[in-house]
Amino acid sequence: MQEIIDAALATEATSSDFSAIPLPESYRGAVVLKEQTGMFEGMATRDKEPVKSLHVREVPTPEPGPGEALIAVMASSINYNTVWSSIFEPMPTFGFLERYARSGDPWAARHDQPYHVLGSDLAGVVLRTGPGVRGWKPGDRVVAHCLSIELTHPDGHDDAMLDPEQRIWGFETNYGGLAELSLVKTNQLMPMPAHLTWEEAASPGLVNSTAYRQLVSRNGAAMKQGDIVLVWGAAGGLGSYATQLALNGGAIPVCVVSGSRKAELVRSLGAELVIDRAEEGYRFWRDERTPDPREWKRFGSRIRELTGGEDPNIVFEHPGRETFGASVYVARRGGTVVTCASTSGFQHEYDNRYLWMGLKRIIGSHFANYREAWAANRLVARGMVHPTLSSVYPLDEVGAAAQSVHRNEHSGKVGVLCLSPGEGLGVRDAEKRARHLPAINRFRTG
Repeated sequence: MQEIIDAALATEATSSDFSAIPLPESYRGAVVLKEQTGMFEGMATRDKEPVKSLHVREVPTPEPGPGEALIAVMASSINYNTVWSSIFEPMPTFGFLERYARSGDPWAARHDQPYHVLGSDLAGVVLRTGPGVRGWKPGDRVVAHCLSIELTHPDGHDDAMLDPEQRIWGFETNYGGLAELSLVKTNQLMPMPAHLTWEEAASPGLVNSTAYRQLVSRNGAAMKQGDIVLVWGAAGGLGSYATQLALNGGAIPVCVVSGSRKAELVRSLGAELVIDRAEEGYRFWRDERTPDPREWKRFGSRIRELTGGEDPNIVFEHPGRETFGASVYVARRGGTVVTCASTSGFQHEYDNRYLWMGLKRIIGSHFANYREAWAANRLVARGMVHPTLSSVYPLDEVGAAAQSVHRNEHSGKVGVLCLSPGEGLGVRDAEKRARHLPAINRFRTG
């Protein structure tokens, strides 16, 4: 493994150099174990602890099949799907692996293991490619988006997200990015932005692409200049990119955060309209079963106060159950609620009168297709969208990293060093980095 690290850090290493490195028989990855899927039974979601279920173990190195690549992972990051996997909600992910193994692809059988290597982001170097791969070779510095598709069905050929066999790599497949090595399809690969470090480059992939599809793409809300966009969790992983995309696109974000530090962060991005939920005390549920429409109305009045009497054209919705009723209520007549994730719960409740009589739309949005992910990555590579990395953990502490996200103790994204021996490595365009350094470091907390 040290030869791989040395080559990845050497600017002069060639494709032949990487091809000549012997592959290790095994590597370290962050895994959940099939035998432990019942360990949190009977516990409330908030009490489940990823630090107890996520383990760093040696696993056998897979051989890349047709259209696949084996990647040396220098850094990765925590997404909320890692939290879900680690607390086995809404169900253990081993069912996904078992179904994939039965899909008819003989190479898919490798994914059904008693361990699941998690992780849906990476920045690293191509080590090997399988048969039929064009456009990528050993030694290429890459990031990976998390869409895994087969495209054997016609439904996926207008929008790949509609492929009946669409899966999220590292969540619904094995051999994810929170590891020293990872197995990906080569149509997941994109060039690593040259002005970023490994850990910075690994942090935007899933959330930036997801936010791009939700807001910018014609498959989402098709945001336009002047739109008022309500962004829930604007200082978090998804929200911090949604805020940047809104500002870049000439929209007017209304940023909802929880705490003064997070309010300062989104203001530093350029957002002027900020609602601090903690300070203003919004409680959208009277109890676990009873929503409180009076709070929806109070929240809507606050938005109008900030916007000069206008309601949001678009609500960027991802908390789910806790906020969805308010989202439907505050969207303007004819407006759009675009939703993904549901990190506070999947069972949404809202008053349909405000939807149907207000001619509003709800759009379900899930990750992004390759074109959307590539476009989102291009914005990062051009320095138009910046990483929102706040903290970085070593791979051995991946459980603590996931736990910090589960408890909402973080801002932006939480990174994980895999093969990279430290932070600050991997930059190839120092001049460009210097121009953007304050923005790159905006979310860093230490």
